[in-house]
Amino acid sequence: MKYLLLTTFVVLAGTTVFAGQQDTLRQDTVKKKKQVSIVINSESSIGLGKSDSTKHSKAPGVIYSITFTRFDLGFTKLVDNGSFTLSPQNQFLAYKPWKTSTVGFDVLQFGYRFNSSFKVYLAAGFDWTLIRLKNNITILPNQPVLSYREDAIDYSKNRFSASYLRLPLGFEFRTKDDNRGKKFRLVVGPEGGFLLNGKVKQISDEKGKQKVKDDYHFSSFRYGAYARMGYGGAGLFAKYYFNDMFENSPAQSGLRNMSFGIMFGF
Repeated sequence: MKYLLLTTFVVLAGTTVFAGQQDTLRQDTVKKKKQVSIVINSESSIGLGKSDSTKHSKAPGVIYSITFTRFDLGFTKLVDNGSFTLSPQNQFLAYKPWKTSTVGFDVLQFGYRFNSSFKVYLAAGFDWTLIRLKNNITILPNQPVLSYREDAIDYSKNRFSASYLRLPLGFEFRTKDDNRGKKFRLVVGPEGGFLLNGKVKQISDEKGKQKVKDDYHFSSFRYGAYARMGYGGAGLFAKYYFNDMFENSPAQSGLRNMSFGIMFGF
C-alpha cells in the first residue's frame, strides 16, 4: 500500500509538472480526435483513449480510455444495524477511526457523452478497505464463520483489510468552464464490487511482520451507491454499501460499511 500511495503522488506531481503543455496537447487532440492518444489534463487524470476531459470536446459521442483517475483517499466507518456503535458480538472489530481508511482508483472507463453538461460512463478499478483493529487479536482464516483469537501480544499494527474490483456506473452533471477553464461536477450512481482477497497484517516485537490472506467471509460481491462532487480536478466523495460486509457469518448480520473523503480526478 505504501508503494501504491507513493506511485499515486508521483503521478499527480507529474501531471502538475506537465500542466504547461496542456494547450499543445489540446490542439493536437483536436486535430487527431479520431485517433487513440495519451491525454494529460488539468483535472488530474491520465488516460489512453478517446477522452472528453479537454475543453474542445462538447459534441455527443462515445468516450473510452485506459485511465488513472478518481483516486479516493478517505475514512471507513462500520455501521452495525444502523448504528456507529458496534454491538457486543462485534466488539472484537473495534477499530481506530483515524487509521481505518479506504483507498481506490479507476483504470478503465467507457461511456457516452450526451452534451457538454451530461455524460454516463461505466468504469473499472480497485478499492481497498483497511481496518486498524484496536484489540490484540488475530482474525482466523479458514473458519466456518468469522472468528478470532485473543493474543498475549502487543501489536504495533493490526490491520484487517479487503480489496475489491470496483465497477461504478456514473451519471455526471457538469457546468460550463469558468474563466479559469474549470468546471463544477456532480457524479452519482450505483457501484458494485467483486472480492479479490482479504488480508490480516500484523507487526509486533515478538513475531515481527506477519501477513495472512484469506477471504475472511468478506462478501464476495458488494453493492451500494456513491456521490462525488468537486471543482476542477479535486473534490469529495461518499459511499454506502447496502449489503452486509460479511457473508455466511450470522453474528455479523446487519454489519455494513460506508466511506467518505477526498478525491482527485474526474
